[in-house]
Amino acid sequence: MKTLYLDCSSGISGNMFLGALLDAGLLVDLLNNELKKLQITDHKSRTNYKLQIVKARKHGIFGIHLEVKTKKQTESRNLKDILSIISKSKLNLNIKRLAGAIFRRLAEAEAKVHGVPVNKVHFHEVGAIDSIVDIVGAAIGLDHFGIEEIKTSPINVGSGRIKSSHGMLPIPAPATAELLKGFSVYNSGIKKELTTPTGAAIISTLAKPAEVMPRLKVETIGFGAGTFDLAEQPNLLRIFIGESELPTEKDAVLQIETNIDDMDPRLFDKAIAALMKVGALDAYIEPLRMKKQRNAVKLSVLCRPENKDRVLEVLFDQTTTLGARVFMVRREKLGRKIRRVKTGYGKVKVKLGSLGKKLKTYAPEYEDLRRISKKHRVPLSRIAQTTLFKSF
Repeated sequence: MKTLYLDCSSGISGNMFLGALLDAGLLVDLLNNELKKLQITDHKSRTNYKLQIVKARKHGIFGIHLEVKTKKQTESRNLKDILSIISKSKLNLNIKRLAGAIFRRLAEAEAKVHGVPVNKVHFHEVGAIDSIVDIVGAAIGLDHFGIEEIKTSPINVGSGRIKSSHGMLPIPAPATAELLKGFSVYNSGIKKELTTPTGAAIISTLAKPAEVMPRLKVETIGFGAGTFDLAEQPNLLRIFIGESELPTEKDAVLQIETNIDDMDPRLFDKAIAALMKVGALDAYIEPLRMKKQRNAVKLSVLCRPENKDRVLEVLFDQTTTLGARVFMVRREKLGRKIRRVKTGYGKVKVKLGSLGKKLKTYAPEYEDLRRISKKHRVPLSRIAQTTLFKSF
């Protein structure tokens, strides 16, 4: 899955996000050609906007700083005006959908904090041409890269106060705070507005929170530079774009194995039972053909590191081996849950295996089926069918 990860350690704004997309490989000509499909101008001056794109250095790290140059704008727009501009354009449907969703989310947040209906919200700052360019440009970039999923780090919002058309507002601005409900946010002590409503709208509409960076096969990295020069740190939004790896659960266990060629095969069942009793996660045998044409068995045991000594002790007690190989192995697993299902014969545990949020496999617990089958003298297959029917 093509994934974009946001490192918001210096917050996020619309122009920082678009700058990061440009730095990651979005072509300026492609962006300009797509934006022309909006056919937007400053309605008072009838003058088209221009994009100023420069390489900016922040504490020795370079990123793209983007600014939309227009004459002074006195006009405000409501949500209907903005959605009309987007819908009447010749942009593709995916870009229209993404940009429209971001503006709707922004309007809903503004409406809530100011106590007015959504259609009555008049944007001054965010209704200006530069914000339309930032949001639609973000949608163009996401469509260009084929992004299917966006995840974000905890978000640095900044602190202090910001001047707006509503007067002096605390940071984060009320709309920003409303938009970031459900996300992990923090204030590192920097007295600047690091996360703007536009940046927060992009995140809250399209991204999912992630306390740690997801596993990615990174293809490209981009830095979007903010306007401020911060004394404390580089004012940069960093994005990673790549293919996400399967959301399996991961751990590591010990694998202990030994080759045995001089033991009565009838004793292996007892040895395996004893190994499981002292904490083995699994134990099994495989046939081998060894030197001098001797038939043998490889006994393998999986266990957690803290159970190694107990497993080895049983292995030496219950088998004829003189030694074993011990090494760490990585595991990738489906997420596992147990559901207890009530049937006409009694309760049966069902094992559920999930990959992320998707259920991949399910199976009744064999020991439960065997116990109930013996108790009620019912074929084991019938109990299994009944259990699965009751499960879903």
